[in-house]
Amino acid sequence: MPAGRFVALAAGLSAIMTQTDGRELMRGVARQCGRGLAYAALLTLFLNLLQLVLPLYMMQVYERVMNSRSIDTLVLLTIVSVGGLLVSAVLDFIRSRTYLITAEIFASRLNVATLRAAVSSSLRPAARNAAQAVRDLNDLRLFITGSAVAVPFDAAWAPVFLGVLFMLHPAYGVLALAACAILIGLSIVTEIATKRPLAEANQATVKAFTDVGNAMRHAEVIEAMGMLNAFTRRWQISQQRMLERLNRGNARAKAIAAASKSARMILQIAMIATGAVLVINRAASPGSIIAASIIMGRLLAPFEQLIEGWRQWIFAATAYRRLSEVLSSHDSGRQRIALPRPDGKLVVDRMSFVPPGTEKPVLKGISFTLEPGEVLGVIGPSAAGKSTLARLLVGVWEPTAGGVYLDGHNVFLWERENFGRYVGYVPQSISLLDGTIRENIARLADVPPEEVINAAKKADIHEMIGRLPFGYDTEIGEGGFSLSGGQRQRVALARALIGDPRLLVLDEPNANLDAMGEQALLQAILEAKRAGTTVVLIAHRPSIISIVDKILVLRDGMVDQFGPRTDIIKMVTPDSGPARDVERLKASGGVTRLIQS
Repeated sequence: MPAGRFVALAAGLSAIMTQTDGRELMRGVARQCGRGLAYAALLTLFLNLLQLVLPLYMMQVYERVMNSRSIDTLVLLTIVSVGGLLVSAVLDFIRSRTYLITAEIFASRLNVATLRAAVSSSLRPAARNAAQAVRDLNDLRLFITGSAVAVPFDAAWAPVFLGVLFMLHPAYGVLALAACAILIGLSIVTEIATKRPLAEANQATVKAFTDVGNAMRHAEVIEAMGMLNAFTRRWQISQQRMLERLNRGNARAKAIAAASKSARMILQIAMIATGAVLVINRAASPGSIIAASIIMGRLLAPFEQLIEGWRQWIFAATAYRRLSEVLSSHDSGRQRIALPRPDGKLVVDRMSFVPPGTEKPVLKGISFTLEPGEVLGVIGPSAAGKSTLARLLVGVWEPTAGGVYLDGHNVFLWERENFGRYVGYVPQSISLLDGTIRENIARLADVPPEEVINAAKKADIHEMIGRLPFGYDTEIGEGGFSLSGGQRQRVALARALIGDPRLLVLDEPNANLDAMGEQALLQAILEAKRAGTTVVLIAHRPSIISIVDKILVLRDGMVDQFGPRTDIIKMVTPDSGPARDVERLKASGGVTRLIQS
């Protein structure tokens, strides 16, 4: 029954595909998991009651059986006690399953949303530790299934044991109450003494793993330029700082935990001594000493565990806060309705972009219009904002002011999966995913093989792929076949061309290409142009300008010049006549001056 109840709750998994508000999602998950934890708390009540079986059995045997010498009474007490302990075992198993199912619901409801939020957060300028959210989700799942999460529930039912001790004799209850107060005080001291160093150690650990991940991504540069020793020294310093904070917090926690163990044993001795005094004064039965001692130990166990497991609670609270921040800050604001295939008219209207955390705009008042089938060449010096413009054109970032519109619809608000069907993008830094060549070209989607092959032929890599160990099924990425820079760039071009996109944004797509590869690129762009695709081409090589219809010159984040290619060429080389011969332009160095000035 409990399992079925929680499996039914898991049916809400599909809701995450339509729920975009992170705060509401977290509240919904908290409500569902709260039901599971409340059920576990109820089971804990019965488990705690059944913990009284053993001490009461021993008390009854000592006082009744030993005095009456009745075997029948012993048999009856034994059967009842064993039955109670078997029920306790069943309830304990159900409670463990409850925690497992609750953790599964927690992870399954949040895993897709967390991944989406982490990916989206990582796209923001100055994003920090977005990938840590995925690790935090897994850590919280493990925490829910661990032993520390049950400690507060056990401690919550302490009044049950206190009540039994008071029933045995008020002196037992008063001593137990004082013992609880002492251990609670030690828990508070633990929190005060360890909160700051453990929180700092946790942050340092996250940073250390982030640094290692960055190093792995740039291992080639680190190895080639002899930076490994310098990076190792910096990492050692970071590790040393993390270990110092962690050891400081752990040392305090261990010292308090040791003190709590000694305090508990001293309190156990005090309980036995109190019972002895009561028996001597005939205020309590001899069997009450054994029962009170066992009940006292069961009463204090969760408080002692709370002291020892405090660090797990601190780390779990920190992970939950980070996860909440990522999910709460992730509200893409994109529309959910799928739009029809656009014609390809691109309008950039007074667009400006200021990266979060800065005041200086990278782009200021950019405006231009492209009709379907037009090719725009974007040139300009370094740091002019060309790559930023490319990201804004494909809706990766949201403009601070103005907007980018494809067939009249804001590209940032466009539902991503639907938008991706009509757009191809080759970023400046080529990123291929772990998987096969086919999967990368198909964008991980279930695409017919003929479409993948057609895109590869457009990028002129069909024959190159055929020479790979397993053709289109060749694994690339971590542990897979290593492609050259030019091969990676042409695979990325094929990925951008699949599905005949209506908008194609290429950021320095010829950076790693040889003459043959560049010729294939130009041919692919011309073919896309004939198909009516709008192409935005960011380039540093003047040779590629020959196929563009318009040129946009960016300088200091603003439009320096924009217009038909021939008009821009006339501005640079006024003696070139109609400038039909691009070779004359290249020979004069006009475009090179525009790019580098």
